Amino acid sequence: MATTLVDAPKSAAARDSKLFQPDLVFFEPDALQYPLGRELYERYQKQGIPIQMTTSHNQVRGIPGETDVEKYRNAKRTLVVGVRKTLKFEQSKPSAEYAIPLATGCAAHCHYCYLNTNIGTKPYIRVYVNTDDIFRQAEAYIREREPEITRFEAACTSDPVSIEHITGNLRRAIEFMGEQPLGRLRFVTKFHHVDSLLDARHNRHTRFRFSMNADYVIKHFEPGTSSFEERLEAAGKVAKAGYPLGFILAPLYWFDGWEEGYTDLLERLRDQLVPEAMEDLTFELIQHRFTKVAKKLILQRYPKTKLEMNEEERKYKWGKYGRGKYVYPDPQAKALRDHLEKEIARLFPQARIEYFT
Repeated sequence: MATTLVDAPKSAAARDSKLFQPDLVFFEPDALQYPLGRELYERYQKQGIPIQMTTSHNQVRGIPGETDVEKYRNAKRTLVVGVRKTLKFEQSKPSAEYAIPLATGCAAHCHYCYLNTNIGTKPYIRVYVNTDDIFRQAEAYIREREPEITRFEAACTSDPVSIEHITGNLRRAIEFMGEQPLGRLRFVTKFHHVDSLLDARHNRHTRFRFSMNADYVIKHFEPGTSSFEERLEAAGKVAKAGYPLGFILAPLYWFDGWEEGYTDLLERLRDQLVPEAMEDLTFELIQHRFTKVAKKLILQRYPKTKLEMNEEERKYKWGKYGRGKYVYPDPQAKALRDHLEKEIARLFPQARIEYFT
């Protein structure tokens, strides 16, 4: 098992958007008390995938690897099936009021990903089998905010589309939220595996967003994700299925030729999107940022990365809990924002830009 991961293509340009299948699976004992937990246990037993037990999805030991890089790559091929005991939802500004916790971790290898900070020491993929508990808590948050609409972000700590074929939890969440007059679901993905969600009873209560970027960024910093063309094709399917559609352009990254690169990205979107996508289209703009912790981990895990993280050339921006991050200085941030807003207005005059951060 470890050999496969260690010998995997190290080039950032390598692209493998096949459905994720774990090389090793851990189960919390309590997960087997739930139908989904038992189903997954039986599935992986039949497939002959190694299974181990763990006392907690937060304390998984025994992932193989001789070096930190090997352990990290093997962890990204490890699935942990557990019970979500902490049902206090985190805030998810500016995207939504709350983050709904369906999973934690992602199998993709995006160099810049903020999960390098958030779950830095636990990069394995965790899925939760007690969705009824999670949905009951979501209902409680909706009631607290009546008569206002409450939005839930399902992609704060994972890419839920990338593991939907394993759990089906995203479809359950979509159909649950479709029945909530005052509840709305949002998530974003870099994957094109959307077919199982197209006939879900969403009632237009779920905004389906795709993360898009200039070719330079996808080529160098997003290995293990679907291609731009695959994402664009999937966006067309989603729009035809009646979902409100959105694009997150993130991270907006300053590289040689960035203006032409982002204009090309938007022009290809405009030229190839189906008409249905234009009816209720949103954009979210997020500039590249990093923390000291993330920088250290990124350089350890992707030592050949071309990702620019020069602290002297950045602005330090304080965040919540007293932790800060490095963003672009105001002149560069303004240039990125002005260019993207101008081009979106030119090419998608009916679209709404939700925020720039």
